[in-house]
Amino acid sequence: MKRLSDERTKLVFEKLSKFIGSNVKLLIDRPDGTYCFREKKDRVYYVSEKILHLSSNVPPDHLVSVGTCFGKFTKSGKFMLHITALDYLAPYAQYKIWVKPSAEQQFLYGHHIMKSGLGRITENTPKYQGVVVLSMSDLPLGFGTAAKSTSECKHSDPMSVVCFHHADIGEYIRSESSLL
Repeated sequence: MKRLSDERTKLVFEKLSKFIGSNVKLLIDRPDGTYCFREKKDRVYYVSEKILHLSSNVPPDHLVSVGTCFGKFTKSGKFMLHITALDYLAPYAQYKIWVKPSAEQQFLYGHHIMKSGLGRITENTPKYQGVVVLSMSDLPLGFGTAAKSTSECKHSDPMSVVCFHHADIGEYIRSESSLL
């Protein structure tokens, strides 16, 4: 596990701040210890420094991963968040979208959220802002990008897209082999 370069650290923090804003610092300095990001084979892992220190006793070629995979770098150099980061992003998310029970399944199949499936949206959500998608019972389902601002959602057509799909918990089944 190696440290992220300055350029890659910047890309990871930019992506995270798109979803959780200035709460990124709360991911690093937590009450239960200090956490960090490490890279192995273009995948970025979120791990406590205590566990990272213990993992140094394992030979690198025997180590598959340590911590939680937050995402990966694509061949073009962009950082893409994985659904495995959802449990860490959801509590700190600034902007959220709640979907109606009738639209949950469509979102979990990888489709965008239509206005007819929108239950609630955080006030003052800007257009193209990263959002965490939740069920009406506050269960995190995934994340995406707001296609319309809050004010635009109120006056839009029921069949218009209000949130672009990025990742959802259905990926655990659909993409099981490529998550690690």
